[in-house]
Amino acid sequence: MRHLLLSRRFGPLFATQFLGAFNDNLFKTAMLFLIVFHIMAGDEVASATLVTAATGLFVLPFVLFSGLAGDIADKRDKATVARFVKLAEIAFMGLGAVGLWLGSLPLLFFVLALMGVHSTIFGPVKYAILPQHLAEDELLDGTGLVEGGTFVAILLGQIAGGLLGLTAGPVAIGVALLGALTAQFIPPAPPEYPGARIDWNLWRSSLRAVVANFSTPTLRTATIAISWFWALGAIWTGQFVPLVRNILGGTETVATLFLAAFSIGIAVGSVAVGRLLAGRISARLTPWAAVGMAVGAVDFWFAVHGLPGPAGGVADFLRTPAAWRILADLFVIAVAGGIFSVPLYGVLQTGTAPDHRASAIAANNIINSAFQVGGVLVIGAAIARGVEIPVALVGAALSGLLLIPMLRGIRS
Repeated sequence: MRHLLLSRRFGPLFATQFLGAFNDNLFKTAMLFLIVFHIMAGDEVASATLVTAATGLFVLPFVLFSGLAGDIADKRDKATVARFVKLAEIAFMGLGAVGLWLGSLPLLFFVLALMGVHSTIFGPVKYAILPQHLAEDELLDGTGLVEGGTFVAILLGQIAGGLLGLTAGPVAIGVALLGALTAQFIPPAPPEYPGARIDWNLWRSSLRAVVANFSTPTLRTATIAISWFWALGAIWTGQFVPLVRNILGGTETVATLFLAAFSIGIAVGSVAVGRLLAGRISARLTPWAAVGMAVGAVDFWFAVHGLPGPAGGVADFLRTPAAWRILADLFVIAVAGGIFSVPLYGVLQTGTAPDHRASAIAANNIINSAFQVGGVLVIGAAIARGVEIPVALVGAALSGLLLIPMLRGIRS
C-alpha cells in the first residue's frame, strides 16, 4: 500500500479527500462547541435543537444534490471537478472563519450547508475515479485506504475542532488551501463520452441513479448493506457521549477514547481486507463480518455491565479490566465494519459501466443519508421510550444479521 500512497495515481487523491474530511469535521465541531458552550450556554433544549438542526442541514445536500453530483462526475473530468470543489472550499472556510469570529449563527449554518454541498459533489469523485487510475488488483487497497483515511480524518477533525474552538477558522482556511494544492496533482480522469449533456434536474437525476442501482440485484444489495453500515456507525458514534456520561459515569475524554478505538478499528479493517481477499473484488467475507459485528456488540453489552463503578476520567477508566474489554469490543466491531464495507464499495465500482460509475456511488450516498437519518431517529425514539442505550446499540448491530441471506447472493 505504501507504493499507492507515494504514487501520483493515488497519493494526491488520498491527501485531498483526507484533508476535506478533516476540514468538514474541524469546522462542524468548532461550530457545535461555539453553540453549546457560548451562544446557547445554559439553555440545554435550545443547544440540543440547534445541534440536531446542524446535523440535518449538513446531510440534506446529500439527499438533494447527490444525483446531480454523480451525473457531473460521470460526464466531466473527475480531476477537474475535484479541483473546482477544493477551490470553492477555500471561500467557504473563509466565510466560516468570519462566522466563528462573529458568533453569527445564520452565517455558520449557511457555511455548514455549503460544506455539505462540497462533500456531496466530491463524494462520487473520490470512489469513482479509482478504477480509472488503479489496476484491478489495487482497487480494494485503494478503496480501503480512502475509507480508512476518512474515518481517521473525521476523528482528528473532531478532536482538533474541540481543542481549537473559536480559533479553528484560520486553521480551516489553511487546510482548504493545502487541499486545493494537492488536488492540482490528481491525474486527469476524463469521462467515457466527452461532451455528454448533464441533466440539471435534481429530482430526475437522483431518481434515475437510484432506480439504476436498485434494478440490479447485486448493486441493490451492495447499496442497502453499505447504507446499513453507515447508519450503524452514525448510531454508535452518536451515542458514545450519552452512553459514557449517563450510563458509565465517565467524562467526555472517555467518549473521545471510544471514538478513537472505533475510528482506528474501521481504518484497520478497511486496509486489511484487501490483503485478506488478495486484492480480489469479492463479498465472501461480508456475511462473516456482519456476524463479527453482532458478536462484538453482544460482548460489549456484557463488558459495559461488568464495569465495577463510575468510569471517571481516562486514567481511572483504564485501571479496570472491563474498560479494556469495552475498548477491545469497539475495536473488533469496527474492524469487522471495515471488512464488511470496503468490498461492497468494490462491487459498486466494478459492477457498473464506466459512464455510470459515479452515479452508482451517488445513488448509494442518497440511500446512505436516508438510512443514517432513519436509523438515528429510530434509535432515538427507542431510547426516549426507556430502552437502555447499550441494548439499543446491540439491537442495531444484530439487525445486520438480517442482511446475510442477501449478501450471500452477491456474485463474486
